[in-house]
Amino acid sequence: MADPCSFCSFTSCVTKHLNLLLRVDFDRHVISGRVALTVEALEDRFSALTLDTKDLKIVSVSANGQPARFSLGQKHSFKGTPLDITLPFDLSRGQHVIVEVNYETSPSASALQWLTPEQTAGKKQPYLFSQCQAHHCRSMLPCQDSPSIKHTYYAQVSVPKDLVAVMSAVRDGHEVDPQDSGRIIYRFRQPVSMPSYLIAIVVGALESREIGPRSRVWSEKELVDKAAFEFSETETMLKTAEELAGPYVWGQYDILVLPPSFPYGGMENPCLTFATPTLLAGDKSLSNVIAHEISHSWTGNLVTNKTWEHFWLNEGHTVYLERMIGRCMESEQFRQFKAMGGWKDLQDSVNTFGANNPLTNLVPSLQDVDPDDAFSSVPYEKGFALLYHLEELMGGPEVFMGFVKSYIQLFAYSSVTTDEWKNYLFTYFKDKVDVLNKVDWNAWMFTPGMPPVKPQYDTTLADACIALSQKWLKAKDQDLNGFKESDVKTLSSHQVIEFLSLLLHEVRCSPQSTSAPHGSAPSDSREEDAGGLRPQRLHERRDPLQVAEAVRPVQVGGSGSPGAEDGDRAGQDEVHATAPQGSFQL
Repeated sequence: MADPCSFCSFTSCVTKHLNLLLRVDFDRHVISGRVALTVEALEDRFSALTLDTKDLKIVSVSANGQPARFSLGQKHSFKGTPLDITLPFDLSRGQHVIVEVNYETSPSASALQWLTPEQTAGKKQPYLFSQCQAHHCRSMLPCQDSPSIKHTYYAQVSVPKDLVAVMSAVRDGHEVDPQDSGRIIYRFRQPVSMPSYLIAIVVGALESREIGPRSRVWSEKELVDKAAFEFSETETMLKTAEELAGPYVWGQYDILVLPPSFPYGGMENPCLTFATPTLLAGDKSLSNVIAHEISHSWTGNLVTNKTWEHFWLNEGHTVYLERMIGRCMESEQFRQFKAMGGWKDLQDSVNTFGANNPLTNLVPSLQDVDPDDAFSSVPYEKGFALLYHLEELMGGPEVFMGFVKSYIQLFAYSSVTTDEWKNYLFTYFKDKVDVLNKVDWNAWMFTPGMPPVKPQYDTTLADACIALSQKWLKAKDQDLNGFKESDVKTLSSHQVIEFLSLLLHEVRCSPQSTSAPHGSAPSDSREEDAGGLRPQRLHERRDPLQVAEAVRPVQVGGSGSPGAEDGDRAGQDEVHATAPQGSFQL
């Protein structure tokens, strides 16, 4: 099948491996070097291929060491520019060729973010990080930039000696650059096949701390110890995920906490999850956000959507697995509570896009549509709602999690479509086909707006938030002294966030007020710690970032960078800021 977001023809050839030799230039804000693509022919008399590029300077191209003719086609608004390569020989089906491209990125490459020292925690060294999802890897290197293509990679990266490089791969040593003693070459290997959007690089004044037998946390020294404490339960989450979904195949699971100016929530890069520093609450109360990124190690990274039209296969299953981890580590009520919040996020996205907007389809058409413009909570929460609905029909969480685990095992290391997923669903539950046939699949998959079935969630944990918010909203100014710190301290961090969101929602909807429900603060409120609520916790949603303005009784401050909501939803709002609530982890 064709990928509407790529120039490549996937019926003629496929990339099996990348070998990268890169030099990071902070003065010019470019990466220069060479990529060697091991390409397998899928047809006889194969002699030409097309790669995706975006704003790249192509210096030369060779095939098995022989010069190859190449040309750049017409630039497309969001797909970039096709790189057409003609080989100096023909290949038969099944044969391989190594295509080498020498190139340089643009200072404005959409995948690369160059930070000045002032934008970092340490204020002394520059910083580089990449973000390739969904279709931005082509601005960092020429490639078949589609999630349908999976390959391994090896990389050597030359950086200034005062800086450290890390990538979405296993570290493989480092050495002084033989061509420049003022630089260090870091080596990386990724032996597990993965799509191009998961290639990631970070260069900065980094340090690391061990947080488990297969995990380290990376950050600038100003944040690294806080991060090590915050994410010390990572191994427990990994083991819980393995019990649910099967073995973790990626070897290392590290977490990189980016500088305070990092504007995203998180990204599930293999071996190296990116995380916002706003998760560092100081009491591990937001560390469960990592559960979403961990879940992507199975759904998204190991089993991947074939094109971005099937993005819900990545995110819906990841949210489902994330909440199953929460169920194991917290309770079923906690899973239900998070699912209720997700349903509200979905309603917000549908309201923002419009109930008849085809981009609110679970499986939208992306023909001539920038996939960045399609990102929202829809694939996450409409996808989860479908899986939860099927869970109820098929016999409960244990039964349906058995299907999810089997689906992961069957399609591991490959990319899939919705039809392939659905066909296997019917195969796995072959004794319940009559029930599955009653599902309105067209309404779920291809109809815009909210799902055809609204789940009935357990409201126990939400009821406490609603009751307290109503108490605040109905109180008169003279009643404020009756509020106590214990009112909030009886709530969990997630309940406090929901409580504040309810207040903010009411304030926004009130025609009488655009700021606070009451003009003065309760007598026991404290700016530095409002009822035990540390300001960092507000970053779990984007709406409460404005709570300092909208909910003055608690006088909670917040910075301007969005944080992560349920786990990996960083990708959506983090990177693209299209949904009205929550910064999504990708």
